[in-house]
Amino acid sequence: MTTIAIMDEIPISSIPAVNVASVPQRSPLRYPGGKTWLIPHVRHWLKNAEPPTTTLVEPFAGGATVTLTAVMEGFVARAIMAELDRDVAAFWHTALQNTEELIKQVEHFRPTRFGVTMLASRHPRTLLEHGFRTLVMNRTRRGGILAPGAALARDGENGKGVASRWYPETLVNRLVAISEFRQQISFCETDGLLLLETLLPNMGKETAVFADPPYTAGGKRAGSRLYAHNALDHGRLFQMLADSNVNFLMTYDCAPEILSLVRQHGFEAVQVVMKNTHHRRVPEVVITRQPLFTEAE
Repeated sequence: MTTIAIMDEIPISSIPAVNVASVPQRSPLRYPGGKTWLIPHVRHWLKNAEPPTTTLVEPFAGGATVTLTAVMEGFVARAIMAELDRDVAAFWHTALQNTEELIKQVEHFRPTRFGVTMLASRHPRTLLEHGFRTLVMNRTRRGGILAPGAALARDGENGKGVASRWYPETLVNRLVAISEFRQQISFCETDGLLLLETLLPNMGKETAVFADPPYTAGGKRAGSRLYAHNALDHGRLFQMLADSNVNFLMTYDCAPEILSLVRQHGFEAVQVVMKNTHHRRVPEVVITRQPLFTEAE
């Protein structure tokens, strides 16, 4: 089945994709496959949860935009997020546990090509150094890609090269905002499926799970290019959520494998069509247990 055929079978969401500039940017990370465009759907999902959501679980945190939005906008009292990638995990450990020192590093760093290259070549001696290194690499590499082999930005915005996405004041403001809510956020450096396997048996309808796994379904190669950890048993993820009582929202690339899993478990799916960085229209699939984003609702 082709992507076009799949799209014909999946209704269009009643909530359109938004210009990301219209949504508050809360994460310091520029994450490939980031979900800022999905925030209106997330708000609708959590706002209409019954019973109201008390805890959000994000097993594939990445840039953690959804967790930060849910906590900062008061949709949940607490959040549990996980990330397996050691570099990304080091950043979140540092951002949540050692915010003040991380801010000092940001304020004093000058992102020249030489300085960034030297930082990338050194093995971090402490968690703080590792977390800061991740932030610098993320903000100075093309597309924020951290996977091995990713290149530094060449021209960047307005010809500023590697420094074009390094905004110290903005990064500090985002880190300060995160620190104000860090008591409500628990971070685990672990496999997302393992986290769900541990938590789901003891969680009910007042828990919400947001799952945005690496894009490797349907033979897609983007996940292997963008993420250091990209292998995932998608069928296992669907089965665990189907067997649980939690409220969930998943996002996926359009792929026959995913449509088959949606049908198999009787889930609901809508598509959101947006433009990527190359201005191509790309459909994303949003999956829930109950219909939430159709005109009838």
